[in-house]
Amino acid sequence: MEQFTDQQMQTLERFVTNTTGPIFALKNLPEVIKGALFSRYSRSTLGLRSLLLKEFILNQDTEFASITGCEMEAQTVGIQKAQAFYDRILDGYGDDSIGELGGAHLALENISMLGAKAIEDCRLGGSPLEKSTRYIYFDQKVDGEYLFYKEPVLMTSAYRDLYLETCTHLFEVYGKLIPPLTAHIEKGFPHDPAISKNAYTAALRAKVLDCLRGLLPASTFTNMGVFGNGRFFETLLQKLNCHSLAEMQEIGKKSYQELAKVIPSFIRRADPAHKHSQSYAKFAELMQKEISKMSIVYETIAKPGVRLVDWDKDGVTKVASHLLFAHSNGDLSSLYNHCKNLSEEEIGQILDAACERRENRRHKSPRALETAFFTFEIVADFGVYRDLHRHRMLTQERQLLTCNLGYYVPPEIVGTEMEEIYIGALERSKDVYDLIAKELPEEAQYVVPMAYNVRWYFHINLRALQWLCELRSQAAGHTSYRLIAQEMAHQVSQAVPQFERFFKFVDYNGYELGRLNAEIRQEQKRPLV
Repeated sequence: MEQFTDQQMQTLERFVTNTTGPIFALKNLPEVIKGALFSRYSRSTLGLRSLLLKEFILNQDTEFASITGCEMEAQTVGIQKAQAFYDRILDGYGDDSIGELGGAHLALENISMLGAKAIEDCRLGGSPLEKSTRYIYFDQKVDGEYLFYKEPVLMTSAYRDLYLETCTHLFEVYGKLIPPLTAHIEKGFPHDPAISKNAYTAALRAKVLDCLRGLLPASTFTNMGVFGNGRFFETLLQKLNCHSLAEMQEIGKKSYQELAKVIPSFIRRADPAHKHSQSYAKFAELMQKEISKMSIVYETIAKPGVRLVDWDKDGVTKVASHLLFAHSNGDLSSLYNHCKNLSEEEIGQILDAACERRENRRHKSPRALETAFFTFEIVADFGVYRDLHRHRMLTQERQLLTCNLGYYVPPEIVGTEMEEIYIGALERSKDVYDLIAKELPEEAQYVVPMAYNVRWYFHINLRALQWLCELRSQAAGHTSYRLIAQEMAHQVSQAVPQFERFFKFVDYNGYELGRLNAEIRQEQKRPLV
């Protein structure tokens, strides 16, 4: 056991949760110190608390006192003074994985929904949370203007006025339809006196806004909170810096400036002047040019929905053999050949053992399910893409957002006077998009309403697919992505019947007010006042 003086114990108490036990957490330390401390820890015979005292708290080169001070200004100055020390530690005691030992919370406000997707596209190491379109009304004005991104290229082009008018019109229609649609849905699904009025109102609002979100253009301002480790932010910033759209470049520039104040050592290679950033930018530019030269343009009619285009034909045998692996002393090839020769009933017994005891969707299945893969192509509105895109344990890629693949009309407004108004706004946007896209196809994305379909693909393993389908099919979800989640599970079960057992908590039911039960549960949890 480490021995500390009373004074040292008193000092350590500020920075660790336990000064004597073998398990403890760090506290009151900036990310740069935590990252460097863990880096040094991997090559030291000292315990972490002794290392913290000897090489950080008592080391003048670290500027420890100023970095851990309460004043942010003093902390920033201290980090700058100690930069060489921390860079030396991080470079000398590890590889890129050291960037995962420190992180930061970054807030991004008034960025477009396209900008949010560019950030969320960096999957691993980051956890984003975006402003919801189902709980927040997006028809507010500031200084007499709706909140959407004024794309600089468009604002200096001949399309400026047309762009502004079209986006403004979409917001006007969105706000105009909220009252009549609320009344229409309320009439069809009146409030039950036995149900909390607050829960009913919240579920009703979510239903209305889910229906109307398709009118919001991709330029709509949203807010995001992102927690990520250093490696995540370094990769994100490099991608944003060499993005073809001005907004992404600006987000990258401003994010680097702010992150450099809190985790400078972890993102230093994301500085556009750094050789690594310049090398990546050159690679990305040349790669995209070469691939675009070989791209093929098809005139196709896109049918909305999801299609299973490829799957692992040996998936059942792989999953079964990998389930047995950890409980066997045999090699994987032998187990694979063993399972290949088993009867369907015997294979079923192995698979059942992995799922029969699951009591709810939060009981995670064994990792063996990750050995079977599926590829789906999806055509759905951009709102659905925003929801499903957040899943990170898969490979996915989308095409440019256009008005060429049709649009989604909520069934709740079909056959009402609202339908003509809704469709009219979408068609008007398409006319403007078609005009802009001839010259500026990427910038034209900002004027596309979320109701328009986009094509993308999912390449996903069985374990991740099970989680996605069971989560996104739940009653509280948006109707559109619930149908896609249900269809994914259905198509896999048809293609590989042995895997149907793994989708036992997929909810195939339909619901009028999908959020109602969830809102009732939330209401019941609130303390009485």
